[in-house]
Amino acid sequence: MAGGSEGAGAGAGAGGEGGADSSSSSSSVAALTCVRCAKPARLQCPKCVELKLPREAAAFCTQECFKESWSSHKAVHSKARLSAAENGATTDKNVSLESGGWLYCLRRGQSRTAKLPHFDWTGTLRPFPISSKQPVPAHIDLPDWALDGIPKAEPNSDLQHHVEIKSSDLIERMRETSRIAREVLDAAARIIKPGITTDEIDRVVHETTIAAGGYPSPLNYHFFPKSCCTSVNEVICHGIPDARKLEDGDIVNVDVTVYYKGVHGDLNETYFVGNVDEESRKLIQCTYECLEKAIAIVKPGVRYREIGEVINRHASMSGFSVVKSYCGHGIGELFHCAPNIPHYGRNKAVGVMKAGQTFTIEPMINSGVWRDRMWPDGWTAVTADGKCSAQFEHTLLVTETGVEVLTARLPTSPNVFPWLNA
Repeated sequence: MAGGSEGAGAGAGAGGEGGADSSSSSSSVAALTCVRCAKPARLQCPKCVELKLPREAAAFCTQECFKESWSSHKAVHSKARLSAAENGATTDKNVSLESGGWLYCLRRGQSRTAKLPHFDWTGTLRPFPISSKQPVPAHIDLPDWALDGIPKAEPNSDLQHHVEIKSSDLIERMRETSRIAREVLDAAARIIKPGITTDEIDRVVHETTIAAGGYPSPLNYHFFPKSCCTSVNEVICHGIPDARKLEDGDIVNVDVTVYYKGVHGDLNETYFVGNVDEESRKLIQCTYECLEKAIAIVKPGVRYREIGEVINRHASMSGFSVVKSYCGHGIGELFHCAPNIPHYGRNKAVGVMKAGQTFTIEPMINSGVWRDRMWPDGWTAVTADGKCSAQFEHTLLVTETGVEVLTARLPTSPNVFPWLNA
């Protein structure tokens, strides 16, 4: 038996951090019986001791019994952590987080609470406390929501109703901004591994954006509390970076938008965390392919509604479903504007592509049903059945002859997708 991610091995030969602990006094442990064989027990599982679980469920007679029981016994630790979270229990670590200003997010970022909100969670993932908002230096050019959380120009702009043909100057600024956004996302991708928190990913996104002279567009947009979105496992989109550590087998989407020289560049990718199961690998590759196939049809004269048909066809043939609640969007001096780009089939998107238009395509593909639910934070959209979701996104420019991917991968981008090496 090996001590996997729980970190409670069963002796030096098992490759863990140590065996069952015999440091307790003989008089206090002798009355206990082994969890596995019911013989008198004098050893305790160190992880159970750390989690302050009842000694009766953590007692073993020998290191051999501890090793043989590990594969089933470690489930006790996971259940204890889940129970503590759902009951709002506060471990020593959470006390430290709370005292450091880490709290759970509510009301779309407008309030905080010290306890885990009650909710009928659809999967195994739970929100964790979030840190305070990152500072922005005075020399950084700010979008109009940066200070009070309320976009001013965007909601009432004429560009919500017609699709702008960008000037050559605007296009050049979007190229520059989109390249910065790509470099920021690549910086985040390089640190993704088991044990990293999504808050740490957000910190890298924030600091890399600021270092390039940009502003992280999501920060305080309609009160969103962080500089990027991190969507883990069953989270479809708009996940809030928090104190949860990524675990081996997770998948995580990182969504980055940069505001620079008065324009926005927007992209996202979904990454493997350690060793991921085959179903998740297929989901992520299928989602990547959905975006690539959609980009391939972009050129003047194509109807926007065709994008959803292409994506839906490929996802359905692969056994997956397409999220209908969220869509791609126009982008430029505004973060979100016309056109709307649905990713599902038989959609009613209006309009025809023309050279000089810029927009995102960002399909969200689910392993199970397409329907979604909203967490109590008012931002995090999750799959209704708790199964995994993946997403990829690019900012695109329609050219006279086809399309330019403004947020395209660079030669220096991390080599994290095995199908690109085939």
